[in-house]
Amino acid sequence: MSIEIIIYSLIIGAVGGGCIAAGAARMFHAPEIQAMGAFRTLGELNACAGDPVAHFGFGLGFFFNAAASAVAAGAMSGDVFHRIIPNWSAGILLLRNKKVDETLYNPGKMFLTGAGVGAVVVTVLNTAASMIPEKLAMIAGNVLTPAANWLLNPVMPGIFWLAAMDAGKTTGLWGTILGGVSALVSGNAVPGIVLGILIGKSAEENGYKSSIVQILIAIVVIMFVAIAYFRGFFNQFGF
Repeated sequence: MSIEIIIYSLIIGAVGGGCIAAGAARMFHAPEIQAMGAFRTLGELNACAGDPVAHFGFGLGFFFNAAASAVAAGAMSGDVFHRIIPNWSAGILLLRNKKVDETLYNPGKMFLTGAGVGAVVVTVLNTAASMIPEKLAMIAGNVLTPAANWLLNPVMPGIFWLAAMDAGKTTGLWGTILGGVSALVSGNAVPGIVLGILIGKSAEENGYKSSIVQILIAIVVIMFVAIAYFRGFFNQFGF
């Protein structure tokens, strides 16, 4: 075990964990204050309803997956910073004070707690990965990689598509169309389905004459055209 790995892990974990946790807290103050978190993190933090046990349990479930990924692939998954650290930080703060306005919604407290949690989690994962023999890591990778591929495609797109269909006809239609387009140009339907949900719900609430909906549609169209162009999608048709 190298002391250099521990030092780097402590620094990266503290900086990254603090920033991610603070960014998640800032999202609760949008749009008055600009945030830098992920929507999935915000939704999952809300789902725990301020219960510290729920936050710890949610993060723990993804910790085992992250540990397996670190051991097998030698790299941390996005769950470490987007799910484990924010939820464990929230859980620690809520153990002493159940008022989310003073804990989970407080960027300063979340930053300090997230820095500590991040330093510990990243160090543990990197240390564990460095101690595993190469042959065992290769075996774990051969098992983990196919499972991760199945999760990303088609399990996750299917879940998001069902959510879009359940949200209404308009949202389901947009999710289906943009999900198909996204799958064609990028190989992943999830971003398109998520954008379809946003457009569909906005159209249902404001109508297609709304400037917000029209701007959102224009941005999505331009984005997919640009992605298709730079990925060489049009070259297949001689354009």
